[in-house]
Amino acid sequence: MKRSKAREKALQAVFQMDLSDISAEEAIINVLEDGEKTDDFLQDVVNGTKEHQAEIDTILKNHLEKWSLDRLGTIDRTILRIATYEMKYVEDIPLNVSMNEAIELAKVFGDDKSSSFINAVLSKVKTSLEK
Repeated sequence: MKRSKAREKALQAVFQMDLSDISAEEAIINVLEDGEKTDDFLQDVVNGTKEHQAEIDTILKNHLEKWSLDRLGTIDRTILRIATYEMKYVEDIPLNVSMNEAIELAKVFGDDKSSSFINAVLSKVKTSLEK
């Protein structure tokens, strides 16, 4: 599975976990199509985002201006969490690649303003991580 497809599946899985109290394993199974196998990157992003959610949320709260994490739409919040996890904990992916992939997810799954909002927040996250 290509990483961009794995990110899309991770978005769907973490979204499910945010809305219902299901395990990462169950969420991953739910997003896989018949006969499709999971891969390490998908599992890493889903499990890592859940495992580090408190720290990720703290990072995001520090970079949201005039917004609280609870006020964000579930899709935007989920994209920000996944991208922040990837930017902070996945060392073999450049920060710009993680940002660009998140912006593309926002264009597909978010509303008209999601991609620019995601870009603005993740740009601040990137700056803080580079320090």
